[in-house]
Amino acid sequence: MQDIKQYIEENKERFLEELFELIRIPSISSESAHREDMRRASEKWKELLLKAGVDKAEVMETKGHPVVFAEKQVDENAPTVLVYGHTDVMPVDPLELWNTDPFEPVIKDGKIWARGADDDKGQSFMHLKAFEYLVNTNQLHCNVKFLIEGEEEIGSAHLPEFCENHKGLLKGDVILVSDTTMLEPDVPSITTGLRGLAYWQVDITGPNRDLHSGMFGGAVANPANVLSKMIGSLIDDKGHITIPGFYDDVLEVSDEERELMDRAPFDEAAYKKAIGVEALQGEEGYTTQERTGIRPSFDVCGIWGGYTGEGAKTVLPSTAHAKLSARLVPNQDHKKIAEQFKEYFKAIAPDSVKVEVSVLHGGQAYVCPIDMPAYRAAEKAYLQTYGKRPVPVRSGGSIPIISAFEQILGMKSVLMGFGLSSDAIHSPNENYPLEQFFKGIETIPYFYKYFSE
Repeated sequence: MQDIKQYIEENKERFLEELFELIRIPSISSESAHREDMRRASEKWKELLLKAGVDKAEVMETKGHPVVFAEKQVDENAPTVLVYGHTDVMPVDPLELWNTDPFEPVIKDGKIWARGADDDKGQSFMHLKAFEYLVNTNQLHCNVKFLIEGEEEIGSAHLPEFCENHKGLLKGDVILVSDTTMLEPDVPSITTGLRGLAYWQVDITGPNRDLHSGMFGGAVANPANVLSKMIGSLIDDKGHITIPGFYDDVLEVSDEERELMDRAPFDEAAYKKAIGVEALQGEEGYTTQERTGIRPSFDVCGIWGGYTGEGAKTVLPSTAHAKLSARLVPNQDHKKIAEQFKEYFKAIAPDSVKVEVSVLHGGQAYVCPIDMPAYRAAEKAYLQTYGKRPVPVRSGGSIPIISAFEQILGMKSVLMGFGLSSDAIHSPNENYPLEQFFKGIETIPYFYKYFSE
């Protein structure tokens, strides 16, 4: 791109001060005391967008915190990119663990230290400055829209409805997001998949009261024993989930993408040491990274029943309970999986107990095909600035609104993250390396160049 590095060098102090103005607003969406700060943050985004060169920008209402919408039209026949980001941040507690004031950004050791430095004020701000550069140098050949919300950290509860009500306003060809991480500072990567989720509570009831385990043990079904056996049967000795139909819709990943994913640096010994285990396990035939990225999983998140106090109490419990979750992959419908599990779990229960299964919540998975034009444009952009092809990475976690965008707006998202795992997002002393911040501003314009071509 024409003079992008020079433009950054000439304007970097202004870039940082504008970002710091945004960071100084304590926009904590989960705390009612900061409701006005959420509006202030939205108004600041509107101001910054207009200053950067959009044709129009407005703060729009939802049933919760407001969103900011802005757009720049260059040619009705050109492709349209919708940039998504969020201005809300996580709470800062415990405050005593911060080395600096979380809402007074400090530059130290080559990093910006503050809440929101990375997630997501710093990362979304890169898009604003990349856009500004393209406008000011007459190199913008795409139409650009911005959607900046204020509820991502509390589940984007009201954004799907906003999207439903404003489909025409938000219409575009692709959604561009920076709210994810790279593998290493010198190992660029693009998050190509996010797992979905299904979550249940199961309640097993046996006798009408706790019983003496000596008088009744061996003659009456113990709900805790039954629950343990039922859960144990849900995964076989090859790490395969036994719920009928569970894998029917699983999207199989191509050999090409698996080979590319395998290029990601991974130190198994360090991984085990970090979490304090001697060995790893999971579905047979897949690597550790594949097990958490491209394959579904099933886990007990909590289990209880009977006596758990100090010392001994010889009872046969009347009830036993567990909270269970399945991480899902693209094409698996969380509602379908929820019903499949519910039906199967009741079917395998013995007549000696009663079983209740409650579906608590869920969400869809997301995948970005590595052969679609927008992904190829992002890939070329990283290659241009990093000198190496980015590694496609399937994340074990999720950003729920990304799959909602696809369902409601019919658009795929490209996740061009520049954060690092060491940035301590959601934790005390959140930070963002200046090198990553400026590298993002340098890289994003190339996405527009290659996508418009």
